[in-house]
Amino acid sequence: MKKKIVLAYSGGLDTSVLLKWIQQKYNSDVITVTLDVGQKEDLKAIEEKAVSLGALKHYSIDAREEFVEDYVFPAIKANALYEGKYPVSTALSRPLIASKLVEVALKEGAQAVAHGCTGKGNDQVRIEVTVKALAPNLKVIAPVREWGMTRDAEIEFAKANGIPIPVDVTKPYSVDQNLWGRSIECGVLEYPEEEPPEDVYEWTVSPEKAPDTPEYLRIKFECGVPIAVNGEEMNPVSLIETVNETGCRHGVGRIDHVEDRLVGIKSREVYECPAATIIIEAHKDLEKLVLTRHELLFKQHIDAEWAFLTYAGLWSDPLKEALDAFIDKTQERVFGEVKVKLYKGGLRVVGRSSPVSLYDLNLATYDIKTTFDQSLSAGFIELWGLPTKAANELKRRLGKKEGGEQTQKR
Repeated sequence: MKKKIVLAYSGGLDTSVLLKWIQQKYNSDVITVTLDVGQKEDLKAIEEKAVSLGALKHYSIDAREEFVEDYVFPAIKANALYEGKYPVSTALSRPLIASKLVEVALKEGAQAVAHGCTGKGNDQVRIEVTVKALAPNLKVIAPVREWGMTRDAEIEFAKANGIPIPVDVTKPYSVDQNLWGRSIECGVLEYPEEEPPEDVYEWTVSPEKAPDTPEYLRIKFECGVPIAVNGEEMNPVSLIETVNETGCRHGVGRIDHVEDRLVGIKSREVYECPAATIIIEAHKDLEKLVLTRHELLFKQHIDAEWAFLTYAGLWSDPLKEALDAFIDKTQERVFGEVKVKLYKGGLRVVGRSSPVSLYDLNLATYDIKTTFDQSLSAGFIELWGLPTKAANELKRRLGKKEGGEQTQKR
């Protein structure tokens, strides 16, 4: 009986070549798995292609709701921005894909799983570490790291094995997308001094061509996650899609930055992440209203570490589980609504409210009727500045002493 290998299958040229290559190289049956995480592809056509290329069985899995609730929502609560900029959109989908590969492999009695990640990228780490954490006995096969095929050789292999070659195979960009964002690499983007050409972007309108009238979004949060937009409660997937569409209309969410890949390479990355950009900004602002200064300052460190662990493929690591516990505790009070203004590629939070707000108008107002006792400030300033005052007095004494010694030496 042939061994079974479960392949993460996108339906593109690379994974179609992998399907045939694995059959030939390992003399194994291949079971293909495709997840719908909001990439807007024809899953039926992908299934038909996999079967036509000899897949023993194909799984099409609608994972959009699970992706938002179990991956995107935790990222919102953590204000997840790798290196302060990238909303880890692609990174979030990889542990979900890996978990489904494991699930299918165990169900089908497969001996291995396979993916089409390169040896230069982060995705190989994200998928393989997750697989090893969930099912250490499963072998992981990474054909792209093994075969050393050039693009031309890959096309020749496809022709020789009856694999349909997509009409866009010569496109200069490598693209990955899901509900939380779209990532674009390669081509002219590999030259960080060059402005990305407009054909890089598919979701967002150019800010110059965005509407001349601003648009407002009111996003309501409960326990740190969005539940309604402009007064209308929505299911998680519809909410993300609605915010995405609005942001796209106004050219919001374009990201261009130089990123440190886990494998040590600096890489120029371009993203379109309208919903992520808008919702995270709104969430951060609401936290300022309801959390204490001490919570906010400490949570900044936790959030940065959470984003790094997600980016670095350590979704199943115990440290991330511990960080989740801290973050979830802070989110128990993150209730309220944030008003965001979108205009010509930009966004600004222009209002916020919460039933558990720590903002007290009677304390904050500069009106003479404030309940804040200003006379207490003098003593506070004296005690607050005491260490600084003492350190500077010591510095002056030492300076005089050193100056006197130098005079004597002369």
